[in-house]
Amino acid sequence: MTHPAHTLLFQGDSITDCGRRRAHTGPNYAEALGCGYASHAAAALLQNHPDTYTIYNRGVSGDRVRDLLARWQTDCLDLQPDTLSLLVGVNDMWRTKDQGDDSPPQLYAEHLRQLLDQTRSALPGCRLIVCEPFVTRTGVVTDDWFPAFDERRALTRSVANEFDTDWVPFQSVFNQALADQHPDPAYWAHDGVHPTPAGHQLMAHAWLDIFRQH
Repeated sequence: MTHPAHTLLFQGDSITDCGRRRAHTGPNYAEALGCGYASHAAAALLQNHPDTYTIYNRGVSGDRVRDLLARWQTDCLDLQPDTLSLLVGVNDMWRTKDQGDDSPPQLYAEHLRQLLDQTRSALPGCRLIVCEPFVTRTGVVTDDWFPAFDERRALTRSVANEFDTDWVPFQSVFNQALADQHPDPAYWAHDGVHPTPAGHQLMAHAWLDIFRQH
C-alpha cells in the first residue's frame, strides 16, 4: 500500500540556503536542496526511506527572523509541511555588528514567536523542529558578540519551549566537536558563522538524531 509522502521543509538563512538554486522549486532535487546540512540530511532520508519524503529547502541567505515573517505564507504555510525545521538567528546578531541594523533581543523573540504561532495555527499537525543558532569563535565572530549572542540563543530556546518543539542543540554539538575532534574553530566554520563541509556533516548527523526520535 502506498502512503502519502511526508513533506519536510528546511527553513532559515544562508546556512540552510547553502547555494540552492532558486530556479529549482520542486522537492527532492539536488540543486534545490543546496550543498549543506539540509542536503546531507535529506540525502540520508531519501536513500533509506524511498517514496516516503517530499523535501524542500527554502532557506534564504541573509535572512533574519523578520525576513522570514515577510515570506512565511508562500515559503512555509503554502507548502503545508508535515515537519518544519527552522534555523535562524545569527543574522539578527551579525547585522547589528556589521551594519548597525539592530534587532533587539525581545523583538527577535517576538518575531520568532509569531512564526511558530502562525505555523501552529495554520498547520496544527505540523511537527516543529527549532535549531539552535550557533557560532564558532573565529573570523567575524569576535569577543564583542558576547554575551549578546548567547542571550539570543537562550531566547530561541525559551520560545521553542513555549511551543513544545523539538530542539537541535547545534551550539553544544559544535562545542563538543571542538573539544573532542578538532580544536580549530575555523575547521568547523571558516568565518565563525558558515560551516565547512565537516561542519555541515556534523550538523546533519545532529539533526537526524533529533528527527529520528519522533
